[in-house]
Amino acid sequence: MLYSEFKSKEVINLRDCRRLGHVADFEFDECTGCIRRITVPGGSRFRNLFRCDTDYEISYCDIKQIGPDIILVDVK
Repeated sequence: MLYSEFKSKEVINLRDCRRLGHVADFEFDECTGCIRRITVPGGSRFRNLFRCDTDYEISYCDIKQIGPDIILVDVK
């Protein structure tokens, strides 16, 4: 999967069925090449107008399924 495909997927929390947003970035292990965590910008759609520092840092172990359109996660 390409990064451009990965970042276009919407992230949804299974605990409350809330949309968290789209993947903005990810961190990977340089030795193994495995993803450690993904970053999803939080806050409103007007992030550029109203600065919001609430980004979701989601560990890879909290990702439950990666589908064709969405990523399902289980976070508190």
